[in-house]
Amino acid sequence: MRKNIVAGNWKMNNDLAQTEMLITELKMQTRTSNAEVMIAPTFTNLWQAYQTLKGNTIEVIAQNMHFAENGAYTGEISASMLKSIGVQTVILGHSERRAYYNETDESLSKKVDAALVNDMRIIFCFGEELADRKAGNEETVVESQIKNALFHLDADAFKNIVLAYEPVWAIGTGETASPEQAQDMHAFIRKTLANKYGSDVADSVSILYGGSVKPNNAKEIFGKPDVDGGLIGGASLKAEDFFAIVNAF
Repeated sequence: MRKNIVAGNWKMNNDLAQTEMLITELKMQTRTSNAEVMIAPTFTNLWQAYQTLKGNTIEVIAQNMHFAENGAYTGEISASMLKSIGVQTVILGHSERRAYYNETDESLSKKVDAALVNDMRIIFCFGEELADRKAGNEETVVESQIKNALFHLDADAFKNIVLAYEPVWAIGTGETASPEQAQDMHAFIRKTLANKYGSDVADSVSILYGGSVKPNNAKEIFGKPDVDGGLIGGASLKAEDFFAIVNAF
């Protein structure tokens, strides 16, 4: 049975004091769902967040990592560095990393391999831009991103991979794909996996939706059969909003 997951990507927000305050507020929220809950603070606050949430079911995850184990990569963080402070899960391929830092399917494939070698779980992001959607190329783009970065893996690797579909045109814009659009794409993603690895693998992989999920639309989006949760941006920075989304299951 697939896991329901709600992960909050805090992006470049919250200094240490703000991080501690938000975590305190998160710990006070009432939880009524069985979904896995994750938060991804900035690198500088991962250790403190991990320590503050010890014994809590909220998992602290990373927003990114480098594909090398070590070396002359100024400003970068490796998988083993993350693991050394208790971080077991990493977001890879977020649309902002692709757009602003020129991350490619090739470089992301190397990051995926590095994470898996270190026994980390991956939330792998992908999705089309508005021009792709308007041209009717959304499925072609999504299929290419998945195949180029992940289809060199064996089926067993997908036990440690969560997929996150991000329609780029619906991130931080206030626009949201309709629940039907989200379901259609998630079903296509699952079919793409099934064609390569079989239905058992495809049916076991959680696929998250990552495009402007809010308390007022989460229940309808999460109610779709192939939507297993969300990768939440702005709404994850407010404890009440984030847990309203968590409790939408």
